[in-house]
Amino acid sequence: MATDGKNLSAYDPESLRAASGLKIGLVVSAWNEEITEALLQGAKSALIDTGFPEENIPIVRVPGSFELPLACQLLIDNDTVDAVVAIGSVIRGETPHFEYVCQAVSQGIKDVGLKSGIPVIFCVLTDNTIEQSRDRSGGKHGNKGVEAAVAAVKMAVLRKNLREDWGTGLL
Repeated sequence: MATDGKNLSAYDPESLRAASGLKIGLVVSAWNEEITEALLQGAKSALIDTGFPEENIPIVRVPGSFELPLACQLLIDNDTVDAVVAIGSVIRGETPHFEYVCQAVSQGIKDVGLKSGIPVIFCVLTDNTIEQSRDRSGGKHGNKGVEAAVAAVKMAVLRKNLREDWGTGLL
């Protein structure tokens, strides 16, 4: 594995402080709760660490990863968010169910972002084992929730900056 023994979740909170006035939604699946709660805590901690007040971090909970795309769409439709992080965990089992869920969730999340024009960040672990999920949700490979929150902030800032530039005719 290319990331073996590496924590990829390091970031510079100071470089993201200018975005603290934005609003980043977190949509989290209850399925594989040990993993998704760790991802949620990583994402929320990263946002707070960069200066986001808790009221600018709405959290929506759904039963499973399959429900993430619709919940992201509903959050975008019913709240003024600048980006959304979709948090879930699908662990391979003995049936092809894993493939169906992973494909539907990834396509759905992509579609919501493209349809809405709001960044929707994919933070759904798709692992073969619970050990791999633990390693990626606060273990030896860091916390993908942190990485997703940082990506959400960067994409929200990009969207904001591009919209401002378009408004001034710079683009």
